[in-house]
Amino acid sequence: MDQEQETVEAKDDGVRAIVRETIEEFVKKEQSKTEPAYKVELVEERKRREQLERRLNELVEENQRSRQQAEESDRATTVRAELQRMGVAKVEVAFKAIKDDIYRADDGRLLAKGEEGDVSVKEYVSHSLNENPEFLPARIAGGSGTVAAHKPPVASSGAVDLDKIRPGMSAEDAERIRQEIVRIASQTLRGA
Repeated sequence: MDQEQETVEAKDDGVRAIVRETIEEFVKKEQSKTEPAYKVELVEERKRREQLERRLNELVEENQRSRQQAEESDRATTVRAELQRMGVAKVEVAFKAIKDDIYRADDGRLLAKGEEGDVSVKEYVSHSLNENPEFLPARIAGGSGTVAAHKPPVASSGAVDLDKIRPGMSAEDAERIRQEIVRIASQTLRGA
């Protein structure tokens, strides 16, 4: 009986080995089928991640540019307002002359590079205008040879009502309107 049991056990071991090999082959085939799908999915996921990272970097750069433009605009507006407050006649010319010396400090204040070091924008503009009075309007209007402008009074008797101008109006009314237009145009051209 021992031989029979050994033969049965040997057959069972053989069958087990065949079943085990078959299962292992099946698992390997299934893995080889799913691996390409995983690899493709990983590649697609990597591409999506890289695309999102590029877009994020673009947005960060755009945000930095927007902040820089907003800061520049705020700085320019503040300087122009100070120039106007000081009575500068040609604000843009004066702004171009001093804009490069004005900067924003770490604490957010606007400062200017003065001769004695950093000063406030108000002090810098005041100092610059004292050194360059040509930016300020003339203190006395006129000069030698200046004639005071004299404007003739506007005659209201010939006033024209624009609503009365229409096709088919009388020749007398049309002529009166033409004369009034000529009078107003000649006054405008003379500078009166």
